[in-house]
Amino acid sequence: MASAAPSSLHRLHLIATGGSIMHNLALALHQRGAHVTGSDDEIFEPAKSRLAAAGLLPEAEGWFPEKITVDLDAVIVGMHARPDNPELLRAQELGLRVYSFPEFIYEASKDKQRIVIGGSHGKTSITSLILHVLRYHGRKFDYAVGAQLEGFELMVQLTDDAPIILIEGDEYLASPIDRRPKFHLYQHHIGVISGISWDHINVFPTEEIYREQFRIFAEMTPKAGVLIYDRDDEQTQLVTVPTNPDVKYIGYGPHENVVRDGQTFLVTKKDEQVPVKIFGEHNLRNISAAKEVCKQLGIKGKEFYEALGSFKGAARRLELVREGGGSVVYKDFAHAPSKLKATATAFKKQFPKRRLVACLELHTFSSLNPEFLPQYAHTFDAPDVAVVYFNPQVLAHKRLPALPPEAVQAAFQRPDLRVFTDSAELAKYLHAQNWQDANLLMMSSGTFDGLDLAALAEQVVL
Repeated sequence: MASAAPSSLHRLHLIATGGSIMHNLALALHQRGAHVTGSDDEIFEPAKSRLAAAGLLPEAEGWFPEKITVDLDAVIVGMHARPDNPELLRAQELGLRVYSFPEFIYEASKDKQRIVIGGSHGKTSITSLILHVLRYHGRKFDYAVGAQLEGFELMVQLTDDAPIILIEGDEYLASPIDRRPKFHLYQHHIGVISGISWDHINVFPTEEIYREQFRIFAEMTPKAGVLIYDRDDEQTQLVTVPTNPDVKYIGYGPHENVVRDGQTFLVTKKDEQVPVKIFGEHNLRNISAAKEVCKQLGIKGKEFYEALGSFKGAARRLELVREGGGSVVYKDFAHAPSKLKATATAFKKQFPKRRLVACLELHTFSSLNPEFLPQYAHTFDAPDVAVVYFNPQVLAHKRLPALPPEAVQAAFQRPDLRVFTDSAELAKYLHAQNWQDANLLMMSSGTFDGLDLAALAEQVVL
């Protein structure tokens, strides 16, 4: 069925409206004046409260085909739904327009310049950096990003007058009925590949298949388009070969810097030193990528550095929990092997004289998969004390085989690795550590099953 501009779509229904990005889309469309309804079989905080405050929380959890009526202009289906979802089947039966999230974002931004940030790691941080700089300088822009950002009410903004849209380009699948990676659907004008490290083993069973998705993304760069990429990443080098004379290829590396007393300073071309609140080689690469994008958007170097001074980082990306008394506690979203290694190594380099206790929760399908686990070999060598936690019930929920703690230890190839499967025992172990001149780093895409990090941080930071 022919598409229509989202500004002309006034009655919209979201299937799986409780998802992180989907509930933000619902709120953004509601703010725009659309009549928005939705359904989901489970809605957690903060989505529940935010939808309720806007009057968008479904009356009951579950799927209700009767909500799908012919007067709807379109239905947007989230990845949480299944192909046999009753509401989705009803929408298809009625011949309604059905969009995936990325399809809808593309339709909403057809007349805008689209900047898509792709890569296995660093997407959220690079996107956050660019958004911060653009907002600092009063630029008009729309965006769709995968994490809650400080100073931004929503993770999605769609307006009629913004000339550009910045999109975090996830490589995961678009929807239960569209098995294409999301970032293939945005049709970027400026694309970024921050690095490639095999992930999502449940969808991309081999490293070659996973890498191929980025090659396709790179080759989708249009005439007069720009492709910005990490020039030092071996996997990225394989897919960003400058083959199209009509495309501008820009490689980047870590920004020149110095570290003094736990503080990172960027060194500019004029030999000026700019203090920043984030650290680590991976973030120095993220800064370089963001600077290259901003340059394409007309932001000069001096303007970029001026804005960067007030950037605190993306939520849950090396986020400070508490500091003082010669110790700091940070939490980080790191869970994939490349992210784990980058974060742990950066943390140790930033505070070389302090003992580092680092704890990783295995939480995703890939990280808990015995076939993928060997990818973690030697990625957790930097900390003085390395701890891994996982909940056996999560394995059962994901229909994965049991994972003996000794198998985890063997996969990481670190004999002194401590492995816990009970969050209470993990908390007891961490509380028992000597925290004098020591730092704590907690890494997960989950919550360590509700572990009270604030209370733990109070003990660490004396």
